[in-house]
Amino acid sequence: MTASPPLPHRRWAVTGGTGLLGNNLVRTLLARGAEVKVLVRRPPRREFEGLGVHVVSGDLDDEAALRALCADVDCVVHSAAKVEIRYGGRAEFEAVNVEGTARVLRALPPETRLVHVSTVDALGMRSRAAPADEDCAPAAHEAGVPYVDTKRAADRLVLERAANAVIVHPTYMLGPWDWRPSSGRMILEVARGAGVLAPPGGNNFVHVADVVEGLLAAAGRPHGGRWILGHADLSYREAWTLIAQETGARPPRGELPRWALAGATAALTLAGKLGLAEGDINAASVHMSGHPHYFTAARARTELGLPQTPIRQAIADAWAWFGENGLR
Repeated sequence: MTASPPLPHRRWAVTGGTGLLGNNLVRTLLARGAEVKVLVRRPPRREFEGLGVHVVSGDLDDEAALRALCADVDCVVHSAAKVEIRYGGRAEFEAVNVEGTARVLRALPPETRLVHVSTVDALGMRSRAAPADEDCAPAAHEAGVPYVDTKRAADRLVLERAANAVIVHPTYMLGPWDWRPSSGRMILEVARGAGVLAPPGGNNFVHVADVVEGLLAAAGRPHGGRWILGHADLSYREAWTLIAQETGARPPRGELPRWALAGATAALTLAGKLGLAEGDINAASVHMSGHPHYFTAARARTELGLPQTPIRQAIADAWAWFGENGLR
């Protein structure tokens, strides 16, 4: 059995600790003997049950709570964000993703390391044949979705204002401890039979445990680095087929034609203009599902030793965890 690498810091603080990445990170840190503080905007329910974490009550708009969180730690991991793909609600995305990051930066002591958790959506896109890397700048036509725009703005703040920071860009994470669920909803929906026709786009998928290891390695690197933490480029049809195989569901019969995707986007855009509320399936999410979200993690593999757990295993681990916790 391979021993876990030593932690680069002893005392840690985490925003977004109840999320998929945050909860896996907190559990890994504690298992390796770290002292961990977490910022929690409401009393934790099951997320931290039985864990020896120090809870700081507050939110990203609470500067006193952020100062308490960042005091007397060696490293702050800022993973809290508003993550939704839709066109509406820009002010809320700005308040959480941009202004919240600015408050974290103000609360951060100069000597404390910051690991800012961004997203590959903040980078540009290329193709499966030539996937995007950390230096791929977004094109003008890729703007317009508040989540994407505000994560890019938050990255710029970190680069401008934090001298002792690194940035990580996770791809589409799958794995256990997905309490809400977040990205694991894809698994649950396909398992329930919703994956008849897959969108024509694709994504880079990664086990959340690999992202944790990459993040920890990044925290020990010299400041100024940024890394994509990902693994396998898969079309949505390929990913949904793997999910179906692991969950016993029917695999997708094919891909939604691009003309049908464009028609659905137009109809949902019109519905938004008529004042109808955006649901999980909306003009932005449908439009984005046709994009080539393909990325290479070559830099992270070389410089951080990023693990590459098979995506089938990530799906299996998530599916088993959902079953054990009554979330199927």
